[in-house]
Amino acid sequence: MNASAPIAAAIQLSSTADLDVNLAAAERLLRIAAADGVVLAVLPENFAFMGARERDKLAIAEPDGEGPIQDFLAGMAQELKLWIVAGTVPLAVPDEADKVYAACLVYDAQGQRAARYNKIHLFDVEVPGGERYRESATIAQGALQPVVVQTPIGKLGLSVCYDLRFPELYRALAAQGAEAFCVPAAFTARTGPPHWEPLLRARAIENQCFLIAPGQHGTHAGGRATHGHSLVIDPWGEILAQQAAGDGVVAAPLSRQRLEQVRSSFPALNHRRMGV
Repeated sequence: MNASAPIAAAIQLSSTADLDVNLAAAERLLRIAAADGVVLAVLPENFAFMGARERDKLAIAEPDGEGPIQDFLAGMAQELKLWIVAGTVPLAVPDEADKVYAACLVYDAQGQRAARYNKIHLFDVEVPGGERYRESATIAQGALQPVVVQTPIGKLGLSVCYDLRFPELYRALAAQGAEAFCVPAAFTARTGPPHWEPLLRARAIENQCFLIAPGQHGTHAGGRATHGHSLVIDPWGEILAQQAAGDGVVAAPLSRQRLEQVRSSFPALNHRRMGV
């Protein structure tokens, strides 16, 4: 790896309905990432818990700022001196006990929370083959406010899974100066093969940003199957690192020189006509 460029990683997991098991799996891979020189690691959506039913996550929902999951993340970030993007954490909705926010939380290398993004686009679909999802039944929609945070890999725009299908969000993040995106996901095994990689590469190419996309993989409680295939992509759409299946650390250096070269030689961002 190019030691002169900061290394980012997508952490691929197969999360269960056991919180302690999931946190132990995340800890093991975060330690590997830190030992390999990673400065920022992104955990997948639902990294701490994937129950048999959507409502199961309500039982482990945490108030904003405290709880076992948030304490774990802050402690790991501080101990490992590692920026951690926590795919999603179920955070309580004030005065609404039957819903949570799917919150993407960012912790800096001192263990302090640097940003929070609540998932905007909720997965209410019927997937070909009979799978049916209604995230809005248990998840509250986040405010329509894109979130960009300054990190060691540059300005990072936050998004989660189903957000990937809405390019206007990424345009808004790019307009706020994003140089990289993260897309923690639990993409379904049916939609993953035709859609996952093409959509990720498109978001990277059209916005000339790096992209870090950790996914859940395998079969989970209740029989839900996820696609895996975690990726790190450069601003030209080239795949820098990937892993199809299995738990793992998918890491690559993100070269600022490469970012600047793509944007200067092919200045598509400067050619936008937002009124069209």
